[in-house]
Amino acid sequence: MISVDSIRDLTYGSDGLIPAIIQDGENGDVLMLAYMNADSLRISLEEGRTCFWSRSRRKLWRKGETSGHVQHILSISTDCDQDTLLIRVKQRGAACHNGTRSCFSDTEFRTDGCE
Repeated sequence: MISVDSIRDLTYGSDGLIPAIIQDGENGDVLMLAYMNADSLRISLEEGRTCFWSRSRRKLWRKGETSGHVQHILSISTDCDQDTLLIRVKQRGAACHNGTRSCFSDTEFRTDGCE
């Protein structure tokens, strides 16, 4: 798991953000994709619940601060390049701002494969 001391070792984009894939810790479902900066990651580690950087509002936001749909962090890991986070959580309530369990609930795309 990432520690507060390792936050500076991550590879952030030119905007100072790193993508965070949020995954249900019980069944592995992908719940959402959000972005973090060093401050939101530090807050998340200290509080044990997710805090993100809102690109549209340009400010920090704690998941569930208005809805009560909190994500309690089980683990945080990085990919091999240390430029993407995988955060396993215990989700309380809906993960999506639309009120669905996952932001990906209604957006399935399938192909018949490649030839």
